[in-house]
Amino acid sequence: MSPPVEDATPLLAINGGMIYGHDLLWPALSPLAAGRRLILYDQRGRGLTPAPPGARAARIEHDVLDVVALRDALGIARWDLAGHSWGGGIALLAAAEDVAGVRRVLTFDAVGATSGWLDRLHASALAHLEHRGATEAHTLLALLDPLLLHEPDPERHAEYSRTMYAAWFHDQGMRSFSPPVTHSPTGAAVAARLRREGFDWRARYAAVRAPVLLVHGVEDALPIAEAHASAALIPRARVVAIPEAGHMPFFEHPEPTFAAALDFLDGAET
Repeated sequence: MSPPVEDATPLLAINGGMIYGHDLLWPALSPLAAGRRLILYDQRGRGLTPAPPGARAARIEHDVLDVVALRDALGIARWDLAGHSWGGGIALLAAAEDVAGVRRVLTFDAVGATSGWLDRLHASALAHLEHRGATEAHTLLALLDPLLLHEPDPERHAEYSRTMYAAWFHDQGMRSFSPPVTHSPTGAAVAARLRREGFDWRARYAAVRAPVLLVHGVEDALPIAEAHASAALIPRARVVAIPEAGHMPFFEHPEPTFAAALDFLDGAET
C-alpha cells in the first residue's frame, strides 16, 4: 500500500492472469498512486497469499467476495477499483456485489461478460502471432491444446500463460517480455472451471451502479468489441480505445492510458 492521502478515495488494483500475484501490475500501475492511496494484494492461493483448504474447489466468486471482505478488513468505507484482464472482471463483479462500497471502477482490457470470447481466444492468439511473424511462439502455442486447460493442472496453465504472453502485445519489440514461471493450484482451478463451465455475467454487470471506464487496446487479442458489449450492459459505463495497443496498453502507450484513467478517477464524488 502507498501512504494514505487525505480527502482522496483509495484505489484497489486487481491483477489478471489468474495464476499470478500483484507484481504483475507493479510498478506498471504506479502512476495511479499519484494523489491517492494505491492498494495491491495477492489473491487467495497466488503470490504470497496461502492457498485455501480444498484449492481445487476454488471459484472466481470466491475472489470477488474476497474483494468485499478486504475492504471491510482494512476499515475503508468506500474505494475505487481498478482491474486488468480477469482482474477487470473481478472488479466489475465486486462492484455489483458491494454497491455502497465502490465509488468508481476502472478496467484495462477486462474480460467480457460471457465466455464466448474465451472460446475464440486460442485461435485469435494464433492469428495474432502469425500476423506478426512470431514463429517460435506460434509453434509453441499450437502445441498447447486449449481443451487441456479444462483441467486444473498448475504446470500446464503456467506453460500456457507464458507461451501466450507474446500474443498480448501489438508492439513487436515487447514480445520478448514474459512473466515468471508461476504454479498456482488455486488459480489453475479457477481458470479451468471458467473454461470448462463457461460463464454469463451479464446480469451482474448490469447491476453495477458505479461509473465505469473500460480502457481497451484496439489491437488486443481479446477484442475491443467485448468492452463495448460490457459498456452496453453497465448503466454508467464508457469505453476509451487505445490505438496500436494490445492487452496491456499501460505498457505500450502509457501516456494516453494513464491520462484517461487519472481523469476518470479524479472525477467528483458520485
